[in-house]
Amino acid sequence: MDDDDFLPRLGRMRAKGAKREKTYLGRIVAATRRAGARPGMRYRRFDGSRIGRGASIARVLGHGDRHAAFRSRRVVVKARLALMAGKGRAGAKAHLRYIQRDGVTRDGQPGALYGAERDVADGKAFMERCDGDRHQFRFIVSAEDADQYPDLKPFVRRLMSQMEADLGTRLDWVAVDHFNTGHPHSHILLRGRDERGENLVIAREYISHGFRERAMRLATLDLGPRTDLEIEQRLRSDTGEARLTAIDRRLIRDMDAARIVGAGDRDPFQQALRAGRLQKLASMGLADHLGGDRWRLADGIEATLRRMGERGDIIRTLQRALTLGNLDRAPVDRAIFDSAAEGAAPILGRVVLRGLADELHDRHYLIVDAIDGRTHYAEIGKGEAVEPIPESAIVRIAPRTGGARQADRTIAEVAAANDGRYTIDAHLRHDATASEAFAETHVRRLEAMRRVLRNVEREPDGAWIIAPDHLDKAAEFAARQRRDRPVTVQILSPMPLDKLLQAEGATWLDRELVADAPALVRDAGFGHDVLVAQAARRRWLIAERLAEEREGQTVYRPGMLAALQRRELLRIAGRLSDELGLPFVETKAGERIDGKFIRVVEMASGRYALIRRSRDFTLVPWRPVLEHHAGKSVSGILRGDGINWTIGRSRSAPSIS
Repeated sequence: MDDDDFLPRLGRMRAKGAKREKTYLGRIVAATRRAGARPGMRYRRFDGSRIGRGASIARVLGHGDRHAAFRSRRVVVKARLALMAGKGRAGAKAHLRYIQRDGVTRDGQPGALYGAERDVADGKAFMERCDGDRHQFRFIVSAEDADQYPDLKPFVRRLMSQMEADLGTRLDWVAVDHFNTGHPHSHILLRGRDERGENLVIAREYISHGFRERAMRLATLDLGPRTDLEIEQRLRSDTGEARLTAIDRRLIRDMDAARIVGAGDRDPFQQALRAGRLQKLASMGLADHLGGDRWRLADGIEATLRRMGERGDIIRTLQRALTLGNLDRAPVDRAIFDSAAEGAAPILGRVVLRGLADELHDRHYLIVDAIDGRTHYAEIGKGEAVEPIPESAIVRIAPRTGGARQADRTIAEVAAANDGRYTIDAHLRHDATASEAFAETHVRRLEAMRRVLRNVEREPDGAWIIAPDHLDKAAEFAARQRRDRPVTVQILSPMPLDKLLQAEGATWLDRELVADAPALVRDAGFGHDVLVAQAARRRWLIAERLAEEREGQTVYRPGMLAALQRRELLRIAGRLSDELGLPFVETKAGERIDGKFIRVVEMASGRYALIRRSRDFTLVPWRPVLEHHAGKSVSGILRGDGINWTIGRSRSAPSIS
């Protein structure tokens, strides 16, 4: 052939058939198909789940062998990103304290905090290292067969070591193992900093999938793959459970728009499971047999089964608390306090136990042995929203009301009359009877709304811009507060009941004895203990000449509570005087107080704030607003049992009540 006869044909080089497999691109496509990828699949929408460390590892782990995954040991991993700003640090301290609470080990001892290299870690040192961190990661790792581990520490350390390899950085973490539930689990607190001191950003895909997959592979390696017998036994046990199970999820997935589902299945074992579970659901009123293998599931069955599971967990928690407290209470005398129920009545009693209802989100509960003779379980909300409560303290728990307050309506009225702006001066012009201190409480309400929801705006001159829908915003704020703290917990006595019988102070027993409408006490359980204590307290008051018997009735001396309160105040003040080397000066109503707030002083009569001045000190009724101002200068005027405080010595400093 002549060179001049060559005719080039322009176009793409293509490999067909077997030749295509030999090209680099062909091998990539073939490997992708073997890995389970579907040809022509569109890229998913960007959602940010792959931003951060561990994203590529999570994708690799997510394309494992399905058969091996079916036989893997199941592990539940719950994760939360906790911000450390604001109250976050205090919440982190409280969370660390509660995961080390009493009775979480196999032998009922407090939880032992450990780390990567030490079996006993220093929680205080860990929190000091967390100073300045933007966030903190909290994990709960619960292997289905964790009870087969004699010690969970090696498992957790290997898991965190693997996490370090996946993320490409050393990690600073501490953990506590819990054995006080049906499923042993581990709490892991991880600093939000990498080894270079930068913010640790972990891909959401790794947190939600990769970390759990690593835990499952480690558990499977330790305990071996699940056998057919183990899988069948686990599924059979689910057929009789009063909670949401894997069988229920499959039934809900298979039901049609009319909530009708069939009991049949190609696999005889799966058919037996479905039929048995449907029979159980029917006995609970959650399914109706329509004939043959057709069943109709109840409306809202998933939510109902979840609530039943939660109720079962609460009942088991109540039983454990009663056993630990050596309290003999019949099942009919155990109750779950529902703060959202219409007409929910407050409960009053002795604290048996404070614990974590939701360990991941730091939501707490109280178990209260009440004066109505029953033992109540009450969720109290986030731990940071409820102050520490002494053991065996006497408390009153009441549901919080929702919706906008009168203060919100007043703010809206003042703003409507002033072109949508609210100021203290405008408030005082609008209501001539209002005091400046009263108007400042409305400013604090607006400040709280701005800080939490950022739905109100403040101008540089201090004026507030109030929108026409301000009451709707206030209702939203109240709903948010109620979610975080559904009840109010009032400590009536930080001292246990037996310490009140001869206490030289105005105790809760004394206030109940002289009350016009005392709380109704049932002669059962803790109520019986209260009735016995009241009788003993009456005898003590008579012996102290603070009461006397007249015609079979006890008559109390006028001013008895004030006399008891002053007696205790002077006694505690004398002890503090020796400690501080300063004389005590009693403060009277209407007197101005200037000094430095030192600390809280607990008494049987209540809480007092110790105010140190240049030459002496005084004790005044405690107000919660002083809690975060220890060591600061304060000033105020005592009015009855309350004080309007000003923090700092500046005349322009805000007044707080």
